[in-house]
Amino acid sequence: MNAQPGRLWVVATPIGNLEDLSGRAAQILRDIPLVAAEDTRHSAPLLARIGSRARTIALHEHNEREQAARLVESLLQGTDVALISDAGTPLVSDPGFRLVRAAREAGIAVSPVPGPCAAIAALSVAGLPSDRFVFEGFLAARASARRERLGALVAESRTLIFYESGHRIVDALKDMRDVFGAQREGVVARELTKIFETVIDAPLGELVDRVEADANQQRGEFVVLVAGASGEAADATLAEGRRVFALLCEEMSPAHAARMAARITGAPRKQLYVASGD
Repeated sequence: MNAQPGRLWVVATPIGNLEDLSGRAAQILRDIPLVAAEDTRHSAPLLARIGSRARTIALHEHNEREQAARLVESLLQGTDVALISDAGTPLVSDPGFRLVRAAREAGIAVSPVPGPCAAIAALSVAGLPSDRFVFEGFLAARASARRERLGALVAESRTLIFYESGHRIVDALKDMRDVFGAQREGVVARELTKIFETVIDAPLGELVDRVEADANQQRGEFVVLVAGASGEAADATLAEGRRVFALLCEEMSPAHAARMAARITGAPRKQLYVASGD
């Protein structure tokens, strides 16, 4: 084994426009002997375009645990490895967490090579408050689970960021409208950096109508942003949560009551439980 282990490079790749690959990222991908890619077939054109001759290995949600162990062994033997996803920054709703964690636990240096990220790109052009935000990634495919998660975010005052697919975008927007209210501000950013890029901002009720009426707005990859709850709305939700919490405490433990009240009203569970004084 070499005295010096290799380094794991976490490399951001374009989310659409290939010109967005940084010069540093391109150089590292040319120099690195081994690239762990979410889909080797998808990444092959990009690697060929920049003249990379690296060997590629697939690392995705179904094999990451096993592949992480193999890659850490290669790193410990002195091989540098680059981690890339199909698009954007790895680990942001993409595989890689287990590999990065395993590498760090093994004492291997992990370095970021920053670049495109769809969530941040959308936030930068949305016109919604960007000083504080919450990234939720993909909502559940099942409608009941999706609505339950949205319900838990009703009182969230920070800007909310979601990823969504074309075949669920209308249903997801309808659920957001129904849960957050038709007048809550929203933004749909579609196909960012690509030829058919569109960014639509409107109240959620109007967004549903506009996207549902235009088949073109239901194609591609989406980032959906929703304005956080106003101070008055958040206060009202918390007040209702505390009312429900107090009633439930008559029948169950405070911890259980807080969980149930949060699910019913969308109020922050921790604030409800603190209200019990326990």
